[in-house]
Amino acid sequence: MNKLELISELKNKADISKTDAAKVVQIFFDSMTEAMARGERVEIRGLCSFFVKEYQSYTGRNPKTGEKVTIKPKKLPFFKAGKELKERVDR
Repeated sequence: MNKLELISELKNKADISKTDAAKVVQIFFDSMTEAMARGERVEIRGLCSFFVKEYQSYTGRNPKTGEKVTIKPKKLPFFKAGKELKERVDR
């Protein structure tokens, strides 16, 4: 399911206009993104959680040349499925 399919599903199930459904989905995604950008964890009970992992700088290797390269510190978003989601998928 992609974003447009999600908007369509919300439109049909909530009996609202496509424009309103698109606004709701966009507000939801924007709120999650902003919270994660602030370093906050986003948890949707029973479904999943999103969080940011911080990685320190380290020395890696360029796979083509074998040359040592310093990798800068970075933050990456992660997703963790909730217990109920795992159980529903595993049926």
